[in-house]
Amino acid sequence: MTMSPANHTPSAPPRVVVAMSGGVDSSVAAALLVAQGYDVTGIMMRLWSEPGSGPAGPANRCCTPDQMSDARRVADRLGIPFYVIDVQERFRQTIVQFFIDEHEAGRTPNPCVECNRQIRFDHLLQHALALGADYLATGHYARVRAGAAGYQLLQGLDAHKDQSYVLHTLNQAQLAHVLFPIGEYTKEQVRQLAREHGLKVAAKPESQDLCFLKDGDYRRFLREYSLTVQQPGPIVTEEGRTLGQHEGLAFYTIGQRKGLGIAAPEPLFVLGKDAARNALIVGPRERLGQQDVVVRGVNWIAGASPVSPIAAQVKIRYKAEPAAATVTPDGSGGAGVRLDEPVYGVTPGQAAVFYSGEVCLGGGLISGVAAASENLFRSLGERKEP
Repeated sequence: MTMSPANHTPSAPPRVVVAMSGGVDSSVAAALLVAQGYDVTGIMMRLWSEPGSGPAGPANRCCTPDQMSDARRVADRLGIPFYVIDVQERFRQTIVQFFIDEHEAGRTPNPCVECNRQIRFDHLLQHALALGADYLATGHYARVRAGAAGYQLLQGLDAHKDQSYVLHTLNQAQLAHVLFPIGEYTKEQVRQLAREHGLKVAAKPESQDLCFLKDGDYRRFLREYSLTVQQPGPIVTEEGRTLGQHEGLAFYTIGQRKGLGIAAPEPLFVLGKDAARNALIVGPRERLGQQDVVVRGVNWIAGASPVSPIAAQVKIRYKAEPAAATVTPDGSGGAGVRLDEPVYGVTPGQAAVFYSGEVCLGGGLISGVAAASENLFRSLGERKEP
């Protein structure tokens, strides 16, 4: 990606495009930048959503008519220009299709990570720079620190709201043009700032659902938009014994216990998915713990991979607690992660993100667990049931 700062005279304030959603976080981000003297423009992206019913028609949860109205009112209150750009088709092709493809491959994706990588900090950032902006600002709870060695991505000061996990795909060229104005604040402080700036979104609740689902039901969405996910297959133990049938691998999560429709003398949990055999692997809870994780497509925020193994804290999903580990780059864009203690819930398709204290080092997508377990899953196809 080629980026260069916008041209502006030394006396002119830096220009910033703020990605606005109509929520309190992006609204306060814009307000803080205006107060700091930046030349601010608000932009909302119109994203794809599956067709829905109702007088307003289909609407992505991130850009409903109400959200757009709220964002426009905030912009008016702050006295800044506000525009909406249409990225529906790009979003559908890159994020929605990615979500479907990953589930069809037996993985559990995090579309927010992919949206940040391909839409917000690629397409929208390029759009902002093309408009002559110096920076793109968002309402993420994270921080950027510049130093002699380059830019660092830091966790937000509010540990409960930190969003560095979903920003681990950022690189040096992008960080040079990114601002996170609310990263130094807690959520309650952000709401208080909204009240102080007279923004009516101060008490607005947050939406936790996948933005492109009309009802929040991803299983229903996959049934309607994928031709292959709803393929029944065997539910098997690690020893190769068939216990029942599943309705489609996409409808189950690692660690799931309820809703399996099988009877066993002890509680059984989903341990993994064998997409090649369309088999759901189950076993006792103690088999859920994993210490060796394989990660692909690693982005090192510093710009280069370490030349030797490093000690780090690793998050295996957005809300997971960081776990001590050794990360060993494999020399081909991936890495092996050896956790100090077994961790539950390691899920292929989710991101494994590496930290050194408050500094986010980067991360990639989990492609599998220990080689021994992968070999075990493959061997199931070679065994005959007793």
